[in-house]
Amino acid sequence: MEAPVESTRERLLNVAEERFGDGGYEGTSLRAITVAAEANIAAVNYHFGSKEALLRAAVARAMAPVNTERKRRLDRLEEEGDATPEQLIRAFVEPGLNLAIRRGDRGPTIQRFIGRVAFDPSPRIRELYAAEADPVEGRYLAALRAALPEAHPEAVAFGYVNMLGLLALHQSRTLSKAPGASDGVPSDTQDLTDSLVAFLVAAFQQGLSAN
Repeated sequence: MEAPVESTRERLLNVAEERFGDGGYEGTSLRAITVAAEANIAAVNYHFGSKEALLRAAVARAMAPVNTERKRRLDRLEEEGDATPEQLIRAFVEPGLNLAIRRGDRGPTIQRFIGRVAFDPSPRIRELYAAEADPVEGRYLAALRAALPEAHPEAVAFGYVNMLGLLALHQSRTLSKAPGASDGVPSDTQDLTDSLVAFLVAAFQQGLSAN
């Protein structure tokens, strides 16, 4: 059975994930995307309207399953009541790291793309990314503050921002390129999840106890 033919819109989104993930938003020209997707600028304008709108659509598509799974897990934890910081951190981190598994062959590309966009130096691009992630991420921050009632809200927010940063670094595979990283960064997704959750829980406990 022949594989289904990708539409022009799908090709543009797929190539955008690859190119933005490798070169970032400013380092990737719209022409490079259209050439690789065997399309033209008119096709981008027709389907999306602009380069930024193409990026927004790619982020929205990539983040949708992550946001859905994070929301499902948080809803369940809130229904059960008295969620621990470790449960909340795992419910947030695991869907992000499992993105590579859930999306099959394209998983690593999408994971790298999301990690790169989250760290883009442009405030406008970070704002765009946040617009797709904030609704559920804001709920997690509130849940962590509720699970850590003795900690100052700003201290919890500091830990939360650093959790986002570490997750994005692992998604973009930046840490795996560090000297000696092959000796310290687990290659198995579940091992990486367990290690990152344990590290974050310890960091929250140590950091908050110092405030």
